[in-house]
Order: sequence, then C-alpha cells, then structure tokens
Amino acid sequence: MKPFSLSCRHRTLLLLCATLATLAGCGGGGGGDDSASASSSRATPASPAAPASSASTPNASTPAGAASTPLADAPTGGDASPSAGVPKSTTPNVHAIAVGLAPGLTRNMLTTSVTVCQSGTSNCATIDNIQVDTGSHGLRILASALPASLGLPATASGSGVAGECAVFGGGYTWGAVRTADVRMAGQLAASLPIQVIADPAVPNVPDDCASAASAMQTVASLRSNGILGVGLFAADCGSACASTAAPRWYYGCDASGACASSTQAVAQQVTNPVSRFPLDNNGVVIDLPAIADDGAASVSGSMIFGIDTQPNNMLGAASVIKANAATGYVSTKTATYTNSRSYIDSGSNGIFFRTAQLPQCGYWYCPSSMTMESATILGTDGASAAISFAVGNSSSLFASSNNAFNDLAGVATGSFGWGLPFFFGRRVYTAISGRDTSAGPGPYYAF
Repeated sequence: MKPFSLSCRHRTLLLLCATLATLAGCGGGGGGDDSASASSSRATPASPAAPASSASTPNASTPAGAASTPLADAPTGGDASPSAGVPKSTTPNVHAIAVGLAPGLTRNMLTTSVTVCQSGTSNCATIDNIQVDTGSHGLRILASALPASLGLPATASGSGVAGECAVFGGGYTWGAVRTADVRMAGQLAASLPIQVIADPAVPNVPDDCASAASAMQTVASLRSNGILGVGLFAADCGSACASTAAPRWYYGCDASGACASSTQAVAQQVTNPVSRFPLDNNGVVIDLPAIADDGAASVSGSMIFGIDTQPNNMLGAASVIKANAATGYVSTKTATYTNSRSYIDSGSNGIFFRTAQLPQCGYWYCPSSMTMESATILGTDGASAAISFAVGNSSSLFASSNNAFNDLAGVATGSFGWGLPFFFGRRVYTAISGRDTSAGPGPYYAF
C-alpha cells in the first residue's frame, strides 16, 4: 500500500481500543506509526493488540521512485518431535509464500494463494496475490477477484446485510461479511466469516468510514487481491463489537444501501482462518531465507501452520517475546528511546522507527552507505532479544530492479515497526492469544 507501516486497525483503532477495554485486539496490516508513513496492506479491525501491518502502511505520498511506498518473513530448527501437552497433527501444514513483483512496484510485498469455496461444496476458486499479514486478523478479498459462479452467502445484520469498515495505516477497506470455506495447504477453516471488499451488495461506504483514510477498494489501491490476516488474535474486533455499535467497524445495511453502525456477534466477525483449523490452530511460522544486502528479484518461503504441533513448527530455542494481551504490542528500545508500541508485522514493507541520525528521502531513510543499527525487543514479562539490523539507501534500493530488501527502513514517530525486512533469514512465530504452546499461551512472537 502506501509507504506501509502500521496496519491500522492498529493505529486509528488504537483510540477505540483504549476506550473499549474489552476489545480482543485491534488487528491491522501494515507497519508504521501513528503519523503518515509507509506500509503496505492494511490491517483488519482486530483485537486491540494488532500491531500495524502491511496494509496499514503509513498514509502518505510515495517519495520519488515507484514502489517506494511504505507498506502496512531461515533455516528450520527446533526439536524433532512436537511438544507434549499441545494437540498434535499430521495434516499437511506448509503453505507457499513469496515476494515478487507487486502492483504499483510495491517492494517487500509478501503474498500467497488462498482457496475459497462455497461452504460444504466443491465449488471453489483459488485466489492469487493475497498479502500475508501477521499484523491483522481475517481474510479480506476484493469482489473483483472472486468468480461470479462462487456465490458466498452474506451474513445477516438485522433485516439486512452485515458490512464492515476495516481501517489500516494505509487506508480502509469496505465490504460485506460473507461466509466461505477457506483452504490452505491441507488445512480447512470451515464456514469462516470473511470480508468481500467492494462488494456490490453494500455499494455505499458509510461517511465515517470514508473519512477515516484513503480507499483501498481496487487492486491498484490495495496492491493485491486481498489481505490474509494471521496475527495474534482470532476475531478482528472481539467482545467490544459484540456489545457496542462501534464506529468504523460493523454495520447493518438495508436493501436501499443505507448502513448504520451495529453490533456483531464474535462468531460472525471476520476471523483469522488459522484459529478455525481443527488442529495446527495456535499460530503460524513465517520462514523466509536470508537475502543479499542489495536485495533479490524474488524470494520464496513457507508459512507453516501451528506451533509445537508437528516436527516442522517446533519452537526449540527461539526467543519468546510475550505481547500485551489487550493490544498485541511489545516494546523496542534503542540508544535514543524506548517505544512501548512496537510490533512484528509481515504486512509492513519496511522497518519503521524514529531517529535523528539518518538522512531522510521522503518517508524513507537514505544513508549514503548501509548503516548498522541495534535495538532490543522486550516482552511484557521482561524477556528481551537484542537485534542488529541494516538500513540501506532507499533511493538506491528503489532504483534497482529488485523487489525484496532486508535493509529498507522508513520514518515513524509513534511506534517501532519490525516489518518484512526483519523476517528475512529468520523463522518468526506468531502465537494466537489463548492458544497453548510449549512456551505457554499466546499472544507472543518468537524468533
């Protein structure tokens, strides 16, 4: 999306989350901060915890150089056998993910394919170019990417249809809530509520949604065919939206197209598909190889479902960083400041942070030569991990023909976002809140 960074539902929803303390989490896609920044895809309204994700990229014009929009994933390791106490599985759980050429020359856009079916039938369609976002919750697909033959039933709201406004750092998605079977690898999330973006059943975007940010209702503006939110929470809003008709979340839309904010039962909210798998449902592992400092034209990796459920997803000696159970944030400390709103987000296309030591080119940092920076990521339990990361010259990176970079970094003021560059050369675990693992229940990140 735009310079991605915060996934929203993180940022703009942050105020709502603070007000509605019962909210399960404010998901989002895209990394970034509270100010206009860069990120890629947006995030879904999620539990108050969702950090900025790709779709939630900081809003702002892209600096000179296409694809310089900020958006708002190592060797396998771990034990040889699943950990005791966690339900085990033998279901195929490895799903292909990749970074390549993306719409708008957007760099560091991690995508995958998702198969969507009419519930309980073999009437299915596989949709490519879906952004993988650990900073938001739920599947969102453009109506234009779904074949007309795939009739997905709409979720009722009162006497009409349920609509949802999902606000990310990079913009908003508006559409109807529909039900589908969602298949990835050998996994099935049956009868899953998803958002169909720009659904003709709800043609009129509510004023409060439209005024929240830029529209991400097309491939050109979303920079993908949809967003797959596999973040720290299950439902994208949670109990708050079940009890309160919160603005910029769920709506009841009548036959005339008029929509009004409404409550939405948790079971009918847009939901993280992983949380609905019969097994392998406690989180995901993003496994991407290391790349050269000058980038790569394309990168292929794996999204592995489950944590400690099969030999290929064991935590092993990974550092576990527990996230805030209400907001999903961790903390990041550098030599110049400590930020209590930090997130690890495959949906953000850069590392977003604040420093006065690096020159800026628009929303991106552009030191004359690659610079090494250091930071410490801290969990809510005091556990920490020291991280060294590179910052390259964004202008030079964008001028190349490469699409994946491990040293792309942008400007943030209100948060510290560990976007996709953090994922290269690491196995990054995202554990879903309340689901058991060998390190205890989520929400947490591990790497």
